[in-house]
Amino acid sequence: MRITLVHALKHSIVPIEASFMKLWPEARLMNLMDDSLSADLARDGGLSDAMTERFLGLGRYAVGTGSDAILFTCSAFGPCIEAVARAHAPMPVLKPNEAMIEQAAAKGKRIGLLSSFPPTLASMPREFPPSIQIVPKLAEGAMAALDRGDRATHDRLVVEASKELRDCDLIALAQYSMAPAAEQVAAATGRPVLTTPDSAVMKLKEMLGVR
Repeated sequence: MRITLVHALKHSIVPIEASFMKLWPEARLMNLMDDSLSADLARDGGLSDAMTERFLGLGRYAVGTGSDAILFTCSAFGPCIEAVARAHAPMPVLKPNEAMIEQAAAKGKRIGLLSSFPPTLASMPREFPPSIQIVPKLAEGAMAALDRGDRATHDRLVVEASKELRDCDLIALAQYSMAPAAEQVAAATGRPVLTTPDSAVMKLKEMLGVR
């Protein structure tokens, strides 16, 4: 199976490849990265028709290479990814958080949503079922630390921010780049922690009938 991974942040590549290596090492991965997507979204303050067209172009390219599925790892672009999924149905096209949201909604009613990228907290809560109470929290400065190559500071800021979510049933880490801090967050909060990469790989396997 050939899986195309589409990234808007370079920090997403290592965590999702690690999840595939752990859960589905036989998959053939192709990475596409356009780091101007996140920069342009932050500049524009919202999604546009032009942004959707850019995503449709990425989808067409992935399909043209013979991919069996597409996984987007950029969490603030839900409507754009949905447009790609409609264009290429029934081929599996997953939003980065889709599988984790399903898991979280099945496990708790009050979910702490921890993010390091502000636009995610504007778009992602709407993807949860209305019966779920979302408690959003931004790990301020964490993404900037990662951009500087300072993983230790990123993880420390993520863990510190997570402590305000200790009254939630569980904590969902919104960015793929946050996944390496999951064990530290669990230890600091005493809460179950879900990460997007592991959930996404397991759902893709299920959708493609891989055992």
